[in-house]
Amino acid sequence: MVLICNPAAGGGGARRALPEVRSHLEARNLEYEVWFTERPGHASELTRQALSDGCRFVVAVGGDGTIHEVANGLIEHDQPAHGEAVMGVVAAGTGADFIKTFGIPAMPGHAVAHLDGGEAFPIDIGKVTYIDGQASVTRYFVNVAEVGLGAEVVARASKLPRWLGPTLYVVAFWLTLPRYRSAQVTVDLMDRCYEGPMNNLVVANGQFFGSGMKIAPRAAPTDGVFDIQIEHASKREEIAVMPKVFRGEHVPHPDIVEAKRVRISIEATRALRIEADGELLGRTPATFEVLRDLIRLKV
Repeated sequence: MVLICNPAAGGGGARRALPEVRSHLEARNLEYEVWFTERPGHASELTRQALSDGCRFVVAVGGDGTIHEVANGLIEHDQPAHGEAVMGVVAAGTGADFIKTFGIPAMPGHAVAHLDGGEAFPIDIGKVTYIDGQASVTRYFVNVAEVGLGAEVVARASKLPRWLGPTLYVVAFWLTLPRYRSAQVTVDLMDRCYEGPMNNLVVANGQFFGSGMKIAPRAAPTDGVFDIQIEHASKREEIAVMPKVFRGEHVPHPDIVEAKRVRISIEATRALRIEADGELLGRTPATFEVLRDLIRLKV
């Protein structure tokens, strides 16, 4: 296996976890190499290089951003870059939300046990097409994407100190909400449209985001559909609902339109920011599609 390690993930936590990870790998007589990322997007490049070199087992060592990049390296033109490739995960970042849906341990040393053996199964991947500058761009995501308030929170969180740890996104939320303005949007849900005010659009493949918030309690990355939430609550109600999100008890709610769809698109009266897997992308208009059973995940 090739371990793609982001040494900066989790304020250096990924690098600090490596000795324990190596020890557990060697105790299990598992052959491996460790490749370090050096810049944004490098994990995708290294993943493609590993596949080109004949590797069929690529392990993301870091946070959700590292997993996001490795997944993008495993996909080419909406298809697996190699049909036999498998992705593994050793979580060691500020946010490790993707693994919670699957029950993969958060402790790096314990996660190594999930890299042994032959168990792997296919999972769905999200595809998002959006505007970056003047160009139309496509990215893939494994967990959750947002348009609007949630993406602005991620942008604010990127400027906060990493030592905030799991509270990073909560702090960013409280700093972002007071000045955020809702937008008038049109969300095409294939069989119907939502037209009206919106604070945030959630397009969920997995259940958790924001360091433990159970944003989509009924989402499953194996069911072939997104769990969609179009939120248009008042700021007072946003504050009231926030604690419930950690327990997945914020839905159903009269100010949240829910749907399950394989494809949706959104347009807005102003260009809204987009994030996926905690990574800032571009802006609306945007289209989201489910790509069924695209990547094999080692569990």
